Amino acid sequence: MTAFSDFTWTAENAAEAQRLIGLYPPGRQVSAIMPLLWLAQYQVREQTGVAWLPVPVIEYVARAVGMPYIRAYEVASFYTMYNLKPVGRFHVQVCGTTPCLLGGSDEIMKACKDKGLAKGTTTADGLFTLTEVECLGACANAPMVQINDHNYEDLTYEAMRGILDALERGDTPATGSQIGRTASCPEGGPTTLQEVF
Repeated sequence: MTAFSDFTWTAENAAEAQRLIGLYPPGRQVSAIMPLLWLAQYQVREQTGVAWLPVPVIEYVARAVGMPYIRAYEVASFYTMYNLKPVGRFHVQVCGTTPCLLGGSDEIMKACKDKGLAKGTTTADGLFTLTEVECLGACANAPMVQINDHNYEDLTYEAMRGILDALERGDTPATGSQIGRTASCPEGGPTTLQEVF
């Protein structure tokens, strides 16, 4: 990996950055900090294979909107969507909030542990990083995890092991509900308002 001291937007991302900044009224360009940090994290992933925000990249984004570095760092360090250190190729984020805990997130953590993942670390091969996070917004389909940009819901120990095994093999496991639910429909499908009027 590079030191990132020479980080600049790619041509495509420079255009996207300008578009994002343009969404806000003049004098309010700092409001674009979140999508710009996200864009930068993706550019770092495209360039290195690892999605994270090194300090020089955060400084670059802060300068782009005229914001002091420390304020941009405060944003990046507050939200778990930003990685302040390198993560594995697959960033496994297990929800540990009450609905997921009641739904069995301990079994999901056990599946990860049994696969060789340890909370807060990256596997020696650089493939997986395991993080326990707060609510990821799919409480009705608990327990769930987010791996990179995809949610996996209605998990069991076996389903989680299957997902990790598939990723390790280079396969693409099915995202969303692992029991076939659509969105947050009840298990087994809708029970009311089944007819279209």
